[in-house]
Amino acid sequence: MQKGNRYGLHRVIAPIGHLPQPADKIDNDTSKIWDNEILIDVKTLNIDSASFTQIKEQAEGNKEKIAQIMLDIVERQGKHRNPVTGSGGMLLGVVKKIGEALEGKIDLKVGDKIATLVSLSLTPLRIEKILEIRLEIDQVDIIGEAILFESGIYAKIPSDLPENLALSALDVAGAPAQTAKLVKPGDTVLVIGAGGKSGMLCCYEARKRAGVTGTVIGLAHSERSTNRIKELGLCDYVFSANAAEPVPVMEKIEEITNGQLCDVVINNVNIQDTEMASILATKEGGVLYFFSMATNFTKAALGAEGVGKDITMIIGNGYTKGHAETTLQILRESKTLRELFIKLYA
Repeated sequence: MQKGNRYGLHRVIAPIGHLPQPADKIDNDTSKIWDNEILIDVKTLNIDSASFTQIKEQAEGNKEKIAQIMLDIVERQGKHRNPVTGSGGMLLGVVKKIGEALEGKIDLKVGDKIATLVSLSLTPLRIEKILEIRLEIDQVDIIGEAILFESGIYAKIPSDLPENLALSALDVAGAPAQTAKLVKPGDTVLVIGAGGKSGMLCCYEARKRAGVTGTVIGLAHSERSTNRIKELGLCDYVFSANAAEPVPVMEKIEEITNGQLCDVVINNVNIQDTEMASILATKEGGVLYFFSMATNFTKAALGAEGVGKDITMIIGNGYTKGHAETTLQILRESKTLRELFIKLYA
């Protein structure tokens, strides 16, 4: 076997010298693997929410058009990086082969079911056939193969949870895990996009970390997602609003908090132009975490400057230490949330 680079530089075709994620094209030939790669027999792609929303809109909800868009992306780039959003997703599959340099050094063996915890936007991927597209949960079943680099992180699929449930949760594992790190007892927390997949998990973790002296506020958009988060009982206040309209959101948060605003704001939405609503809801010296890949960080930086807000804004790193364990534990702890996730995603 050829000796590979830890970060997958050996797979980059153009431009040479770039890492696989920003590269325009990478080598997705899976007929041979390098000594530090893991070959995966892919079963399901869990497409990033912002990416899948954009693709659905471009295809006008037509499954055949969605499939063709995805195939074209992979054909051009050797990976699934949405050219509009720049984001990818992650995958569920079975370990097919392990490079000789990794044998005995990792806790995997051929036949293990895993979810990759690195983006499809950097993962060499070959799609032989698209079998099924599940529009409501951003999942696509395929026949295909993928490569995980030596630096790539993954999670073994637990035996006590359904596979698609674990995949859906692990896709957004960074959000609740970062929430656990950011929220302190007594904090007032706003979760924007509270009725979505990552939003519900963040509400649970915020409630757990803020405690009885804290306050959790959920902002949802549709009537369905608003009712969903109300029924879960994870928030002290739930309201419906368009997060792309910052002034009404700010006024509602001022009303709920008696003008104090929020210590921590978590933005999980998959639409554009929600930066200012998030900024205006955050109190001076507070923390704003953008998990959404639809975020425009230029708008966020200049927007905060424009309204004179001295706040800490965190880019939504999908990885934080222990994020997979934190997220799966939520589903084990909360029967209500687990049953809802099974209904929606499994």
